[in-house]
Amino acid sequence: MPEDHDLTPEQQERFLSDGYILLHDCFSREAAEGLIADAYSQLGYDPNDPGTWEKPLAFLYPSSHVPLRKFAPRAWAAVCRLVGGEERLGSRDPGVGQWVINFRRGADEPWQPPSPAVPGWHKDGNFFRHFLDSPEQGLLVIPIFSDIEHRGGGTFLAVDSVPVVARFLRDRPEGVRPDEFRFMDLVTQCSDFREVTGRVGDVALIHPFMLHNFSQNHSGRPRFITNLCISLNAPMEFNRPRPEEFSPVEQAVLRGLGEARIEFTPTAPRERIDPKTLKR
Repeated sequence: MPEDHDLTPEQQERFLSDGYILLHDCFSREAAEGLIADAYSQLGYDPNDPGTWEKPLAFLYPSSHVPLRKFAPRAWAAVCRLVGGEERLGSRDPGVGQWVINFRRGADEPWQPPSPAVPGWHKDGNFFRHFLDSPEQGLLVIPIFSDIEHRGGGTFLAVDSVPVVARFLRDRPEGVRPDEFRFMDLVTQCSDFREVTGRVGDVALIHPFMLHNFSQNHSGRPRFITNLCISLNAPMEFNRPRPEEFSPVEQAVLRGLGEARIEFTPTAPRERIDPKTLKR
């Protein structure tokens, strides 16, 4: 790992305390513009004509595979550091993720700052039964492709939610289906809410237990981000022989539980879930 790509001790501590970090200058504006042009083309929208932007919120994938390790090598190095090494990844060649494009969501409604009163708080992962050690989502990565200012559609975070979700999952070794989470109950236990702002080339690296939410876009400009789920090749381990073997993601869970190490064994089989079936 190049020295200038590694996380500093301060950045790692910020991840442990806040559940996320924001890295700057991970890719160029020119690289971002190329992918944005592809998104407009797929949608059939004219970037210069807001009248063609039919959907206030759009989801799609880049038309070709764009490896994160090549597109944003500094972010890739940080991903590897936070999960405990590239050898622990479920895929060593993930793309940049799914577009989440906020053209004007909530632009015609009064601004709501991040709080439990905003509907829609959630933890990602609508395709598996969740356990404390689930490998299906080891990290949430959000590359930022357009400048995001206050009220510009930036993701809302419940920064102190990692311990809340960790306790919820620890106490349910039988696992939790995505539709069984009581997100309103969970988010009302939180008090530190933030709105992610940033500029093109920034990448947010977020703990998989972080509760987050959409926000309104009052800026008049589309907000372009992607959402990437980083998977692990094995369940997280909270009873490793040596403390230095814990990944920062695992350390954040243990810190949230107030434990140096714990034994965790699921009491039900791991389960893949079809999101379409769940929606129906």
